Amino acid sequence: MDVDGFARQLGTALDQAELPEAFEITQIDCMGSCSEPTSVALQGAGRASYLFAGLSARHDIDDIIATCRAYLSAPDGWIEDARGCGRLRFCLKARIPTL
Repeated sequence: MDVDGFARQLGTALDQAELPEAFEITQIDCMGSCSEPTSVALQGAGRASYLFAGLSARHDIDDIIATCRAYLSAPDGWIEDARGCGRLRFCLKARIPTL
């Protein structure tokens, strides 16, 4: 699946999960994960930031939604227990604390 298709599928999943207002999908040409090109980053004012790479729309959309929910419910966005994030916890490339 191409990047546009992944972004559309993720947007639809966020809508269905009633999370569209909380997240904005922005396509970026390079996230520095060339060997694992499909990436998702989470960031917000006063919150930790995350970068996940090597994702698949077919296999990871539900885990992305679960991770978005965990991110919103975690104080300052710092997810302490990532077991609910499913496979995404193994796709984590960077976790940056609130600056």
